[in-house]
Amino acid sequence: MDKDIKEFPEGLVPLGKNEFNFDCHPDVPCFTNCCKKVELILYPYDVIRLKNALKIDSEKFIHEHVNVIKGNNPYFPSIMLKLGDDEFCPYLEKSGCTVYMDRPSACRTYPLERAVDRTNPKAGRPQDYYFLTNHEYCHGHKESRNFSVKSWLRNQRIDEFNNANDLWTEMDTLFAENPWKGEGVGGPKQQMAFMISYNIDGFRRFCDERQAYKQFKLNKDERRRIDKDDLELQKFGFEWLKLILTGKSSLVAR
Repeated sequence: MDKDIKEFPEGLVPLGKNEFNFDCHPDVPCFTNCCKKVELILYPYDVIRLKNALKIDSEKFIHEHVNVIKGNNPYFPSIMLKLGDDEFCPYLEKSGCTVYMDRPSACRTYPLERAVDRTNPKAGRPQDYYFLTNHEYCHGHKESRNFSVKSWLRNQRIDEFNNANDLWTEMDTLFAENPWKGEGVGGPKQQMAFMISYNIDGFRRFCDERQAYKQFKLNKDERRRIDKDDLELQKFGFEWLKLILTGKSSLVAR
């Protein structure tokens, strides 16, 4: 859950500093059951991590590993992981997840769900809250291993995903305002937005071919980070989209 909130959903109470028991390993009776018939929406950073883990181009990843769907945003598509013929996650083997170190945000956050309140930022940052899910099929809650929210986030290395996903939420909110009015679905601006969001290798080729970086004042350190890191390139792309769609951006034109 990643949205503006003013009150918590009925029946859900933030964990705060409370601790919880959870563990997942091959000896848990339900091991990998949660990976079947899963409707897993992927965020842009999830795509970056997965395509790099699989050592394939992001364009190939989009064509072969996801379905483009109409999600919660009425003006921009979402992408959902394509399951195998057995309806299991395609990255699953008997031993477990084959992309574990690069598994998507939703997988690594479970059994927690995150909600973000952007109406009352704390120290200039949105306030986030975590809730404990408890599906009946999941025996992981019966394990003795104990966590606080803070220790779980650290254990699962979630912060880097949250930081990237917060950038995406800002863009998704912009897209929900229908900034491509008059262009229609699949117009050039929306195609550009989709490429920047989900096909980062395609966007890198686009920037190289069009010499896009030369349009803006970028110092050597910024260029170095963009050249080496897909997420840094995506940040550049998001700022470019803001400039195109709103006229406001941290980028400075030459």
